[in-house]
Amino acid sequence: MIPGFETMLLFEKIYWVIALIASVIFLILLIITLFGGETEGVEGDVDVEIEGDTGIEFQFLSFKNLVGFFTIFGWSGIACLDAGMSKGITVLISVVCGLIMMLAMASLFYYLGKLQSSGTLKLSNALNQIGEVYLTIGANRSRIGKVSINVQGSLRELDALTDDGVDLVQGNVVKVKEVTANGILIVQLINT
Repeated sequence: MIPGFETMLLFEKIYWVIALIASVIFLILLIITLFGGETEGVEGDVDVEIEGDTGIEFQFLSFKNLVGFFTIFGWSGIACLDAGMSKGITVLISVVCGLIMMLAMASLFYYLGKLQSSGTLKLSNALNQIGEVYLTIGANRSRIGKVSINVQGSLRELDALTDDGVDLVQGNVVKVKEVTANGILIVQLINT
């Protein structure tokens, strides 16, 4: 297994066992994370989110962070022992390195979580956008129709009305000039 393991002191053996076990668990977590956490009959992430749970903003203590702590704790302790440092200094340095790793991982996941967009459609982003009539829109706000328009980077079909004196039929090119309080677009025909 490890050359000279039998001749090592108990203190050094403990560091080796911690480092190897934590590293194996770390590699398993890495593989599960890279492949989406789906294996035969088992789905999900190791740190599962509960539906409706708002969670803790900054999670210092989590399973992944503890695995990171013990991995770095073990390997930094082994490095200190190989450098000939005393047991007290070795423990101190390995604990500090493990805590720094936990802090780094917690910060990483916190800031990655902040990068997620809410996906909420803001209809105000549709103002002055050009679109095409999908379902006929009645003249003078007489009948709600639909327009196909690009909002926030994706093509959407949204309810629309017009103040124009003629019906806007499928294929007409329109421009959004207003958004009502209840989320209906007010469009006008663009003369082509």
